[in-house]
Amino acid sequence: MNSHNPSDFRYRGRRSDDVPARFDRVAMSVRTLSSNALFQGEHEIGIEHHGALYRLKITRQGKLILNK
Repeated sequence: MNSHNPSDFRYRGRRSDDVPARFDRVAMSVRTLSSNALFQGEHEIGIEHHGALYRLKITRQGKLILNK
């Protein structure tokens, strides 16, 4: 899970045709990772942050929820 494909990231100053226009401003100011690349077909992933484990889930409605 520590490896990533550099093409999954979008960096400041680069635009991608698959990013909706309303996200252009945000995508250009922060590194952005698509949820497809992040979840890779799963509905839940773990994120370790400062020694604590967080769970990021896709709900049945297609929204994201983060739990500690």
